[in-house]
Amino acid sequence: MSDTAAAAAFVSGYQKLKKALSRRIVGQEAVIEQVFIAIAAGGHSLLEGAPGLAKTLLVKSLADAMHLGFRRIQFTPDLMPADITGTEIIQEDSETGRRKLVFQRGPIFSQIILADEINRTPPKTQAALLEAMQEKSVTVGQETYILPKPFFVLATQNPIEQEGTYPLPEAQKDRFLFLIKVDYPSREEEREVIARTTGGVQEEIEAVITAEELQAAQALARQVPVPDHVTDFVLDLVRATRPNEPDALPYVKEMVGWGAGPRASQMLVLAGKVRALLQGRTHVTTDDIEALALPALRHRIVPTFHAEAEGVTVDMIVKELIHKIKKPGAKVL
Repeated sequence: MSDTAAAAAFVSGYQKLKKALSRRIVGQEAVIEQVFIAIAAGGHSLLEGAPGLAKTLLVKSLADAMHLGFRRIQFTPDLMPADITGTEIIQEDSETGRRKLVFQRGPIFSQIILADEINRTPPKTQAALLEAMQEKSVTVGQETYILPKPFFVLATQNPIEQEGTYPLPEAQKDRFLFLIKVDYPSREEEREVIARTTGGVQEEIEAVITAEELQAAQALARQVPVPDHVTDFVLDLVRATRPNEPDALPYVKEMVGWGAGPRASQMLVLAGKVRALLQGRTHVTTDDIEALALPALRHRIVPTFHAEAEGVTVDMIVKELIHKIKKPGAKVL
């Protein structure tokens, strides 16, 4: 199959996926697109939103629409690392009568992992995901076990209730390609939600994308060329978030305590390549980068106390930097 045909098949697969999800999910087009872009780029996503916004249902529906193994892990304060990765148990060999340690695989050994309310569990258990997310493997004792491919972690967290929660450390947040904000539906969308969920039987979703097609899409996305001026735009944007850079803006020094690292640049470019394909283009533009800047950067920037006191959010900082980079002569607010 030629690259052109493969790109057309990729877009067609995405359209089928959206149509399948629309049977169960009302609205949330931007969220669905961002989650799919993250998966097609080979990355993980963190979904953040108030209770009842169908974050869990969205991930479950996404798994149903793909021929991929799916496991849900409900994170609680008493969840232990072995509950995720698995543990070694003693079994007796029926032939020899000898006992031996056998590794019992945990729920992490699947292709799509829903880490539900990931900020409800202590750091020790959160850290059990780090190796899995970054290295796509799990080490127990002296053995390292490779996770199935493709492998994605889609985590959810509630930003409202902070009692009994354990905020994710910056190192783990950085492992997520996107932090996706899930907002309230519009009035008409909420009306449709009521009609669907209080009526008859829920719609079933048929799988429309296979693991092989997804891996082919990941390989195809990496071949999309990135013009030099787009790479410069990515570098300008990411490096502008760092207050300790010699040419850092006074606005950044005042509002940002810690900026995004090189992984942000890598993830922005990869995600931009996928979005370019979905838009029917064979190259990345600055519009792709600008469209994905918020979900790619909002969890990689730490605002200062002054910014929080003034009500300045990370999203506001990123939007201001984009405006400043695209129009260098503009006044920074």
